[in-house]
This record gives sequence, C-alpha cells and structure tokens, in this order.
Amino acid sequence: MGTHSHHHDYNFSEQFVFTGRAKTLSLVAIVVGVVAIAFGLLSSDHIMVERTYANLLLMGYYFTCVCAAGGFFLAVQYVTQSGWSSGLIRIPQAMASVLPIAALLLLVIIIGGLFSHNLYHHWYAEGLTDPQSPNYDALVAGKASFLNAPGFLIRQVVFMGSYSICSWLLAKYSYNEDLDGSLHSYKKSFKLSALFLVIFGFTTPIWSFDTIMSLEAHWFSTMFGWYNFAAMWVSGLCVITLIIIQLNKRGYLSWVNENHLHDLGKLIFGFSIFWTYVWFAQFMLIWYANIPEETVYFYKRWEPEYKPWFWINILINFVAPVLILVNRDFVRNRNMLAFVCILLLAGHWLDYYIMVMPGTVESHRGFGWIEIGAALGFVGLFSFLVLNKLSKHALAPAKHPFLEESLHHQI
Repeated sequence: MGTHSHHHDYNFSEQFVFTGRAKTLSLVAIVVGVVAIAFGLLSSDHIMVERTYANLLLMGYYFTCVCAAGGFFLAVQYVTQSGWSSGLIRIPQAMASVLPIAALLLLVIIIGGLFSHNLYHHWYAEGLTDPQSPNYDALVAGKASFLNAPGFLIRQVVFMGSYSICSWLLAKYSYNEDLDGSLHSYKKSFKLSALFLVIFGFTTPIWSFDTIMSLEAHWFSTMFGWYNFAAMWVSGLCVITLIIIQLNKRGYLSWVNENHLHDLGKLIFGFSIFWTYVWFAQFMLIWYANIPEETVYFYKRWEPEYKPWFWINILINFVAPVLILVNRDFVRNRNMLAFVCILLLAGHWLDYYIMVMPGTVESHRGFGWIEIGAALGFVGLFSFLVLNKLSKHALAPAKHPFLEESLHHQI
C-alpha cells in the first residue's frame, strides 16, 4: 500500500445531479402513496381505515429508524476515528439531515394514532385505569405511571428531538469542515458523537417500547428494544450500501470500491446474525417458559394469516444474508450485495409489519394495495428527500482528516 497522496486522481468537487429517472420515479411513488393512503383513510370500511393508519405508523417508524441509523453510523465512525468510511460519509450524512423531517412526520402520525385512530387503545382508552369503571384493567393501571398520554408524548418529543438535533449537527459540522479546512469541526463532531451515542444507546429501547411495544400494552419484553435496534441498524446499513452501489453505477464516488463495500457487507452480515440472536432469544425463552402474559404476543402471530409471514421473516432476515454474505466473492460483488440489501429491506419491512399489525388491526385478514401503496409512498419520500440533500454538497469530504486512509483502504 503506497503512502503518496491520491487526491489528484479523483474529482472531489463532483456533485450528484438529482434529475431524470430517479427524480421522476420518487415523485411518482409519492403520488401513488398519497392516493393509496387517502383512499384508505376516506374509506367507509372501519377496518380499512384502521389498516391504513397502522400502515402509516409502520412506514413512519421505518422511515425514521433508517434516518436515525444514518446519524448513528456517523457517530460510530467519529468516536472510533475510523478512516475507511470517510470517503462515503456523505451518504449517511444526507440520511441524518432528513431525520428532523422524518421525526416530525412520525410524531404527527403518533398523535393521530393516540387521539383519533385509537391505535394505542390497549392503554389509552376511557376507564382503563379507573377502579370504578367497567373497563378497568389492573395490568394497564399498574403501568399508568409510565404509559400515560403526557409522558408518552414528552418522551417522543425529547427522544426524536435529541436524535434529530445531534444528527443534523453532525452533518452540518462535516459540511463546515470543507469550508474552514481545520480540525475544529472534526473535534466538535467527535465530542458530539460521544454524547449522541450515550443518549441514543440508553433511549432507543425506550423509544421502541413506547412507539411499538405499547401497541399491545399487556405484553412486555426487555429484549424488544435491542431487537428493534438491530432491525434499525441493519436496515440503515442496507440503505447506505444500496445508495453507494447505485451512485457507483452512475459514475459517482469513484474512490469508493469493492473494499469499502466488503466492509459494509460484513457489517450487514454481522448485525443480521445479532438480529437473529435477539429474535431467537426473545422467542425461545417465551416459548419455553409458556407464561400466559408472555405467550399472548406470539399466540396472535401464530394465527393462520400471520404464521407464514412469521417464519418467512426469519428466513429472509437470517438465512439469506448467512448463505450469501458469508462468501467473500459475493460480498464484493455489487449486484449480489445490492440484491441482499433489497431483500433485507423488504424482510425488515415484514419484521415491522409483524410487530405492528396484529395489535392494531383486530380483524385484519388481508394484505394488499394499502400495504403496497403506503410502502411505495414512503420509499419515494425518503428517496426524494435524501437524494435532494445529497445533491446540495460535493460527494467527497475533501478536508476530512482521514480521507487519505479511505482512498488507500484495502482488504
């Protein structure tokens, strides 16, 4: 490995041009999503309205998780002072910059789900905590000091607000780094990342307890937060990898090669195993103990309409990456890696679907245009916002102190 500078070999001032097919497709997907969601919400069928709103929560949460994973990726790279990733850092920065919009959208969906569409009816309904009421529920009343509307909403605002501010600042400091050329911005990024990782590490499990686990308030699992974190992290890594591969194919990011993709593929492989470990530990312990207040969660998911999806979920999210990404040649092949990323993003959508639907739509007996339309709409919105942000700055962090290390990265 040589030590001379490669800066002159690359055009570090290149900018992504967000026009043509990418822009058109993202806008078309947004329109399809808006139409599908509007039809669902305006339907005279109560179950259809419930299904539509549950899909809004699912996709709003998924969208926010992927953007938060972009911020988490940045923080990890800064704290570990990683050099290999500095050449591709603009991708997670664009995702992190979009997090405030994603968080605000999810907050609106959650407020609507709490007060209008009764998604959180397992704990937020009249009389559940009143011993004199016929609706009194002793289990829910015992959790009322935590599960109450003011506390729930305050936590949502504080958690998503702190993630958004930290992620946005990390992106801003990096853009400033290219302007001032000093280590001042990098040092600020390092300190902020250390703080962000502490906040993120302690609060993401609670955030998932609130947003998703409380949809079925009788049930709880202390592993649920880490299970959600693993899904968020794998999905975020897949999106980063997929965007890099697509940009590479269009002639951008020429300094990002199969060695960088290899590292991203290894991370996806490793954390897919971690996701499976947490999934299996949560399921196996509950199955083996066979305690009614724990098994009720899986009992619903073993009903005929969910059971096939339950097992397909583990097949996609564990078996596929293990069989494919364990091969060095496959993990360095752009098309194969892109295929695995798309498969895992669909797999983790299914993972969230199984988390959300059984507890929110009591009489759900279908899968169709509502699910597809809502997913397309949010994919289009994410693509439009992230690619638009990506087009605003040069694709290379030319003044990053470790950029040279990234240019020489070899495995």
